[in-house]
Amino acid sequence: MYTYMLIIARQGLRFYAKTKQLTLTDAPMDKTFFIKNYGCSSNTADTEVMAGCLANAGYHLAENEAQADLLIYNTCAVKGPTENRVLNNIKMAPTDKKVIVAGCLPKISYERLCRETHFDGVVGPAWGSDIVAVATRVLAGERVIALDSPKEMPALSLPRKTSNPAVSVVPINFGCLGSCAYCCVVFARGKLRSYKINDIVERIQADYAAGTREFWLTSQDTASYGRDLHTNLAELLLAVGAAKGDFRVRVGMMTPNLVFDMSEKLLCAYGSSKVFKFLHLPVQSGDDAVLKGMHRSYTATQFKEIVEAFRAEFPDLTLATDVIVGYPGETEEAFQNTLRLLEEVKPDVTNVSKFFARPKTAAWEMKDELVDKEETKRRSAVAAELVKKISAERNRRWIGWTGEVLIDERGKVAGSLVGRNFAYKPIVVKSTEDLLGKARKVREVEALGTYLKGELVDEEEEEGKVWVVKPRSNSANK
Repeated sequence: MYTYMLIIARQGLRFYAKTKQLTLTDAPMDKTFFIKNYGCSSNTADTEVMAGCLANAGYHLAENEAQADLLIYNTCAVKGPTENRVLNNIKMAPTDKKVIVAGCLPKISYERLCRETHFDGVVGPAWGSDIVAVATRVLAGERVIALDSPKEMPALSLPRKTSNPAVSVVPINFGCLGSCAYCCVVFARGKLRSYKINDIVERIQADYAAGTREFWLTSQDTASYGRDLHTNLAELLLAVGAAKGDFRVRVGMMTPNLVFDMSEKLLCAYGSSKVFKFLHLPVQSGDDAVLKGMHRSYTATQFKEIVEAFRAEFPDLTLATDVIVGYPGETEEAFQNTLRLLEEVKPDVTNVSKFFARPKTAAWEMKDELVDKEETKRRSAVAAELVKKISAERNRRWIGWTGEVLIDERGKVAGSLVGRNFAYKPIVVKSTEDLLGKARKVREVEALGTYLKGELVDEEEEEGKVWVVKPRSNSANK
């Protein structure tokens, strides 16, 4: 039985419909749905739950849009180009289909959504099982607008239809503690709300018992985790590391300034063999003045100190970061400071983004010191070329390495698989076997810009040989 409250937003007012009880018999029989997901791993988790709850309520998941009665677009609007692409896709939805727009975009650009597209229902992110009530009303011919966030977070035990059976995407919190001048996601995901450690561990153990071997701990900022519950990410990872089973955990993005007060315990937690030696630490700029303008509460030097501490403990750590170029006030000198930082720190992965002002943010109101669009484009190209070079250099260090790799996805080319080693390096191998979710010994033979190529090692033929399964020497990190 599902309970919901319909909220209609018109001209700044809200009208509350009567609450109605829905049972599974209210769900239209033989109705099909298709969900198109965009954006981050938090959106992926939301999509899997929506699909699972709809299927559990009697709806059938279609293989494609053409076969579906109901189309659900779980959207992202973190950047302008992403928003444009999502809206264009919604515009192309067949007119004979019912359409629900879910996720962050309706909370960030609702007026534009109404102006440019047609839809039958709209909800924000993380609607969990409440999506069933919305779908039922939409298919019955009603128009549903529900932009207020549900009072409670979706239970981690809700049914799911996973997009990758080898990987479980586990949301550990919604919202964050930041106030970044350029970020609009806070208006969609809201204030910090964390799941309890026991609930997260129980979810991991249940999925492990079902066969999952890789877990992604995800949120808008994992370093924010637990601050509302008087705990933190380090405590969570220690608990996860103590859980039974042979599995691996990838920790999602963490804001640098929230690492400081738990750094010692976090390094200890990362020492678990269950935790991939992977650190996603977005610096955004290598210039302190720009960081201040972004409302980022750390300096470039503090960012480097965190990286140094992690690499001292884990020399072959995979470091991922993000930079924004063309932010208001970014001078040529400031841009060069960012390039120098990248040269010095040498991240394995760097996501370079051109600045786009987003609605409702402080940066949206910035009119002074704007960087010319062509200049921003030039800086993006320069930065992209540099990070491509650095990534290739970092990957070449792994040639000749042999060790255990967890196969976690099928490759884009038939007969190929992708696995991850202890440092979460993506390694492509060829095999006709169904190895998804299994660990295999692999020898690295080639390094490309964004991934490695390896060969499966025949352990029977190689029995008696001593394999180097530890990282390369510390000097390789210099």
